Amino acid sequence: MIERLSTLFVRTLREDPGDAEVASHRLLVRAGYIRRQAPGIFAWLPLGLRVKRRVEAIVREEMTRVGAQEVSFPGVLPAEMYEASGRLADYGDTMFRLADRKGAELVLAPTHEEAFTLLVKDLYSSYKDLPLTIFQIQDKYRDEARPRAGLLRGREFTMKDAYSFDIDDAGLDESYGAQRDAYERIFRRLGLEYVIVAADAGAMGGSKSEEFLHPTEVGEDTFVVAPSGYAANVERYVSTPGEPIDASGIGAPVVFDSPDTPTIDTLVAHANAVVPRADGAAWTAAHTLKNLVLALTDGAGEREIVVVGVPGDRAADLKRVEVAFGGREAEPATDEDFEKLSGLVRGYIGPWSADGPVLGADGSSGVPYYLDASIAEGSAWITGANEHEKHVHSLVLGRDFTPDGRVEAAEVLDGDPSPDGSGPIRTARGTEIGHVFQLGRKYAEALGLKVLDQNGKLVTVTMGSYGVGVTRNLALVAEASHDERGLVWPEAVAPFDVQVVATGKGAEPFELGERLANEFDAAGFEVLFDDRVKVSPGVKFGDAELIGVPWIVIAGKESADGRVEVWDRRTGERTPLPADEALAFVRANRRG
Repeated sequence: MIERLSTLFVRTLREDPGDAEVASHRLLVRAGYIRRQAPGIFAWLPLGLRVKRRVEAIVREEMTRVGAQEVSFPGVLPAEMYEASGRLADYGDTMFRLADRKGAELVLAPTHEEAFTLLVKDLYSSYKDLPLTIFQIQDKYRDEARPRAGLLRGREFTMKDAYSFDIDDAGLDESYGAQRDAYERIFRRLGLEYVIVAADAGAMGGSKSEEFLHPTEVGEDTFVVAPSGYAANVERYVSTPGEPIDASGIGAPVVFDSPDTPTIDTLVAHANAVVPRADGAAWTAAHTLKNLVLALTDGAGEREIVVVGVPGDRAADLKRVEVAFGGREAEPATDEDFEKLSGLVRGYIGPWSADGPVLGADGSSGVPYYLDASIAEGSAWITGANEHEKHVHSLVLGRDFTPDGRVEAAEVLDGDPSPDGSGPIRTARGTEIGHVFQLGRKYAEALGLKVLDQNGKLVTVTMGSYGVGVTRNLALVAEASHDERGLVWPEAVAPFDVQVVATGKGAEPFELGERLANEFDAAGFEVLFDDRVKVSPGVKFGDAELIGVPWIVIAGKESADGRVEVWDRRTGERTPLPADEALAFVRANRRG
């Protein structure tokens, strides 16, 4: 097929869009692949659709290869589906909600577990019908509070979601493994580096969850890697508690004045000046205990105030806190929240005061208290004394205060111990490109999906869920495949296989360009032909670099002599040769 640039619906831009944060967003807009309609919502132009369809084709081929069958669900679904599974509340404000003219509540589907489950329930009733895996490539909708980075985190996005249905857990393991293998092939074909990490299932639920992360500095996720190869999202990283400490030699808690100590650093400096350690060593931030007052909100809007203690030399990771508290949203308590609390002196909060316990089940405030899982029993701390401008030192865990529980709350840092004991971890940034879940029977039980087994007994079907972000993966390919001049698409997903550029004075370049375009087309290549007249060579070459087709054939000033230049956009190498050899040269040097 030949597409002519003179009639193609595209306009390239010389300047970056003002809201572009990352290279993929900047270049996809400038090269005429997408156009912004609203925050997190984009229109797809012809160039963009061609790349998107190539990504979808790779996904579709690999799904078909493992026996999955394609279906398609609507984006608008009855809210009662999600109410039955409990996820209407779980998703909260992330879910777009609307009502029809009769007042029936509807949603724009963020995922389709419920719809898939009910469809299979409607059609299948026997173990003989299973195993089954069905999938769709469909648009999803999530009302992200902060859509960002173009296609990497939008409010409308295209996703492949597949669901497996099996009679038993052994069948689920097999289906899960097949999908996991298919994902590895998909990402290899897209040319995307990936790391498979243990992950939190979140609102999806289930017994096992793994993420495929693409390592990238623009990633929103942090993951850890151990010397053994163990990898996990930080939300799934499990701290190694310190060995219990013998606190018998530590004296009673000592309350001391601490005015003008708004930060951990100022507190440490002040403590070293006024209450030096008996052993002559210096206090450090690691000897302090920060107590964070947090509001936890569930999908129904129910709000609970808790206090979480973390070592003073670490920040709290609210994503880890949210996982620790069952997926509830966590945020710092507001002024309004504090007005409802009693017994807590803001800025000097601690689990203990001179009058006794303050936080936790035995405390006077009635506010639940949790400690980071890494903190050792018997450890002694400097922390707030619940008196204005006063702190306490030598406060011992287990002797002077006891938490209601332990949670994974502190940030994870390079050098922390690996949960498998293989040595210190390293951390890296990444973006989720795929996620596989063993859902088990959560949705089948909630929605009544049962079949008759070999003995004629009704049993609940077990399920798996498998998602690949099509538009996110496209953006990440662009993020990984560009230079300072524009996009440089891999052959597997490029909008065209070859771009023919005719440039120069007279008819010869255009006649030769037309001939070459037809030759490549006849050989099965998809061709973009820049046949624009009265457009300068500089503009044509600039557009070719920006659009990023991997092979560019230039019919220019030597066209009258039957010679062209073949430009490998990925290496930048330009090869002059007779026009009759261009097709064979490109064919011999393709990488796809």
